[in-house]
Amino acid sequence: MKDDLENRTGARAPIISRRDFIGAAAATGVAGLFSPGVVPISAQGSATKAAQIVLPTTTKEVTPFKVQVPQAALNDLKKRLANVRWPERETVGDWSQGVPLQKAQALIACWRDKYDWRRFEARLNAFPQYRTQIDGVGIHFIHVRSPHQNALPIILTHGWPGSVVEFMEVIGPLSDPTRYGGRAEDAFHVVVPSLPGFGFSDKPVETGWDVNRIARAWATLMQRLSYERWVAQGGDWGAGVTHALAHQRPPGLIAAHVNWQFVFPEKLPENPTPAEQRAIDGASRFANDWSGYFREQATRPQTIGYPLADSAAGQALWIYEKFQAWTDNHGNPEDELSTDAMLDDISLYWFTDTAASSARIYWENTRAGMAGTSGGRIELPMAASVFPHEIFVPPKAWAEALWPNLFYWNELDRGGHFAAFEQPKLFTDELRNAFRSRRP
Repeated sequence: MKDDLENRTGARAPIISRRDFIGAAAATGVAGLFSPGVVPISAQGSATKAAQIVLPTTTKEVTPFKVQVPQAALNDLKKRLANVRWPERETVGDWSQGVPLQKAQALIACWRDKYDWRRFEARLNAFPQYRTQIDGVGIHFIHVRSPHQNALPIILTHGWPGSVVEFMEVIGPLSDPTRYGGRAEDAFHVVVPSLPGFGFSDKPVETGWDVNRIARAWATLMQRLSYERWVAQGGDWGAGVTHALAHQRPPGLIAAHVNWQFVFPEKLPENPTPAEQRAIDGASRFANDWSGYFREQATRPQTIGYPLADSAAGQALWIYEKFQAWTDNHGNPEDELSTDAMLDDISLYWFTDTAASSARIYWENTRAGMAGTSGGRIELPMAASVFPHEIFVPPKAWAEALWPNLFYWNELDRGGHFAAFEQPKLFTDELRNAFRSRRP
């Protein structure tokens, strides 16, 4: 089988740099837009490095993989969580200065005293997992083949601060719909990779891993799995990867779906409609009040990596804040996601020590001009599900202007940025409905 990255001919679409967008919006308020054998992980070094795990080496073979975090790493986490040095409480009565002290202490107490990593580890290991080397980097992925013969292969891509955890509730219903009240003809073969530098994928040791390079790696992965006709889906950075795939149009990719749509026009309308104004306001709010983490990770990912790699509490609260800001909740993230579910994701970042390596996706794409609010014109057939509490929600007209082959658009009444995580049933229904017309 031919290997590696042969689909490099797609021209980069014009992108409104998110760095430019942040600077402009801060100044103007709204106008400027931004093989066989299962190989477990192992501990490395002395007890002081017990939280650092070593992933097995990879080749181009697709090798089964299981997660087994060493007990020493769990013990190390407990000790760290028992010795947190807290700042004073905030001087406001809400989340406007970040995670309130009382909420922070409650989350850390739960992680220290009640959370069970082994429960989650067993749940993750119930899925078939693999690692394979693509473009010099070992890629971890879940791969669940449907029992239904005519299932449509799909690759689902997470973002930051997400992970494969986001999709664990949808893998079963997508791959085996008849077990969950669905129809056999809506089945998918499901592939869920961890982004390079995230989870149990390798951490790149060189620059250049922007969304275009990741998209080429995903095309190689689907080819390596012998899928000749497939679709792609993503949110957050996963949406960026999916937009890139749609531009590259590698062999076999027939359509794509995103739950975050990068379709801002190059020039904003002078007299925006109410829907356009809501999109502009959402982007401006992100640029002015929500983008502190973005600026740090886009400019100094190594520096932010040090405190987050050293402090489990710091890593937890860096992520927890986003679960509050970006989910469709009533003031607290627990309104939308269970504490255990959030700690599953947080623990995955902690045990893999991926604070710095995951932050670099911001640096890579900002420098490459791929961190914008517009993905440019896309000819591939595109679909979109619009969740109301997304960071910004563009109107359909903007998508129609850039996606001439838009074949599905649905605006839902609940859900936010972490669509599959927050609303797994709605998300599953959306993918079934969206891709029904793309099946043979």
